[in-house]
Amino acid sequence: MADKGKHIWQDLNCSACHQVYGLGGYLGPDLTNVCSRLNNQQISSKIHTGTNIMPSYNLSEEETLQLIAYLKSLNASGIASPSKLKLNIDGTIER
Repeated sequence: MADKGKHIWQDLNCSACHQVYGLGGYLGPDLTNVCSRLNNQQISSKIHTGTNIMPSYNLSEEETLQLIAYLKSLNASGIASPSKLKLNIDGTIER
């Protein structure tokens, strides 16, 4: 399910505004650990209604759950510490 959510993340180009592990856009918040702060209903609400800068997305319930599963997989991997990561010119990341 998280794999399908990752494809939704990519298709919607969420990383244009949001970061994961400190990498991505700067308009919205880093979503690496969003599931530690918000429950499924709160995340679903933000996806469907948007915010003053984030557009709303008309995802099905299944797509929404898949996207949330992807966010949970990021959350389960730990807390990002971008200052301890080095982004190489070839796009690889080192600790």
